[in-house]
Amino acid sequence: MTLRALTALFAALLLAACGAKPATVTFHADANPEKLSDWGLFTVAGARLTAHPGMVTYELQTPLFSDYAQKWRTIWMPKGAHATYNPDRWFDFPVGTIVTKTFYYTTPASAAQPQASSEVVKMTPATYQSGVDGIDLRHVRLIETRLLVRRASGWVALPYVWNAEGTDATLERTGADMPLTFVDGKTRTPFDYTVPNQNQCAGCHVQDFRTRAVNPIGLKARHLNRPFPGEGGEINQLSRLAAMGYLAGVPASGTPQNADWQDEHADIAARARAYLDINCSHCHNQVGAARTSGLWLDTATSDPRILGMCKPPVAAGRGTGDRPFDVVPGHPEASIMPFRLASTDPGVMMPEVGRNLEHKEGVDLVIRYITALKGDCTEDDGPRDVATR
Repeated sequence: MTLRALTALFAALLLAACGAKPATVTFHADANPEKLSDWGLFTVAGARLTAHPGMVTYELQTPLFSDYAQKWRTIWMPKGAHATYNPDRWFDFPVGTIVTKTFYYTTPASAAQPQASSEVVKMTPATYQSGVDGIDLRHVRLIETRLLVRRASGWVALPYVWNAEGTDATLERTGADMPLTFVDGKTRTPFDYTVPNQNQCAGCHVQDFRTRAVNPIGLKARHLNRPFPGEGGEINQLSRLAAMGYLAGVPASGTPQNADWQDEHADIAARARAYLDINCSHCHNQVGAARTSGLWLDTATSDPRILGMCKPPVAAGRGTGDRPFDVVPGHPEASIMPFRLASTDPGVMMPEVGRNLEHKEGVDLVIRYITALKGDCTEDDGPRDVATR
């Protein structure tokens, strides 16, 4: 063994003996560290959670709903490695990629110990922290950080739950439940925030039944194609990743883009379709777990029947709410889709995991979308002249 190798080995042993945490991002090819800090992703100091060099903060055009939790998303790749662009599916990421998503809530300003507070306050997305310079932890309750790690064998999902002090998080492969109270103005709603176990993570991230491989949901062109602050200023995220050498093959034009579900100037159908895409289409697509339902909700689908128009459910039961079709144009009160999106009954609600609260704004968007549809459901259950008004 060379002197250089011996020196490196001694330094590694000394680091382990002292219990020090890595100061830079550390990819674990096989091990699943008990503590989040063992990955060297973040520093918690001065009431701020910051990312280590090389980690890029990103945001989705329309994000997934998770009980009104705010989210800070980052991606890191080994030096010299890059992902490959795909216009329709998740990008092809290199071994060593680490994707993080940290879930947190804002707590009442009156909370003496925000990180220990059981009350969490509803915030508007306009007041969310961007995460570009880290997260200001004053009046913040950290909940969990989920990792997607690209190993030689494929992606693995690892959920880490933050401690009461907000200083580190522990791997909870079996998931966890946290009793919280959601504060919306003067309304207080007790609920259990659920950290999914690894099997539940796979239930959503396995988007193709033929391969049964875990893959990212949000890291697709149509979700990332939007401006966002960061390196290079407030620029398009695909352009930023390409300029940094993190993404190869991005075309000069023609990249797909979902609508912003909150953009009141955008077409209502495009907004609702974007919302259903990010929240539902990882299962409801032609090769997903819910493919046999015949209801595909990705934005590439255009057949009205497959989008639910006048389509009867494949299985009856209380999940239908005694409604005849998934979507009845002009009549959300007779449609199964908004009924299941609004429900918090575990045997009825959709999505099946990832939430315990109703997303009132999302449900309202889908109701407005269905109300704007015109057409009739004929006696043979087929859609006739279905269109948006």
